[in-house]
Amino acid sequence: MRQLMFLCLCAGLAGPAMAEEDLSQLGDLNREELSLNRMMENIERGETSMAICATGYFITKSGRHEMARDLFLECADDGWTAAMTWMSQLDENGLGAPMNPKAAAEWDRRAAEAGDPVGQFNFGLDLMRGRGVMRDEEAGRALIDRAAEAGLPVARRLQGAGYDLDEVTPDADEWRYIPLS
Repeated sequence: MRQLMFLCLCAGLAGPAMAEEDLSQLGDLNREELSLNRMMENIERGETSMAICATGYFITKSGRHEMARDLFLECADDGWTAAMTWMSQLDENGLGAPMNPKAAAEWDRRAAEAGDPVGQFNFGLDLMRGRGVMRDEEAGRALIDRAAEAGLPVARRLQGAGYDLDEVTPDADEWRYIPLS
């Protein structure tokens, strides 16, 4: 009888190990859910969603700009316009890569063409200043007007100031907008 109990006990102990081994063939059954690691795993798989893309905000605010770029790039390529405006912000300020006004303006253009009011406003500013693109004040004002019509408060504020760019430009950033020629 003792021998039978010993065999049953041994089989019981071996059973969970064999079950774990069998389950491991099914993949990761207990994945992290609401962590940065999980969000980046999703991005690496090419999965995007509003929640995943919004996580990039927290990532970049924590100073992990390269990680934010990876996330925002995937999201922007999937058409998430807020990720496009974040890519512009990263390129404009040299976060996670060298400062690149042309790349920033290109992200703003993409967001604007997708109908995003923030993208319209930002690309309108780019055009009015000639920052990263050829200067075209008329086209820039038209985009500012579209953003204002969509209800963007800062665009309405700029309209109300007669398109005076000092209204929306902090003094500390003025050096960026000095014409090079």
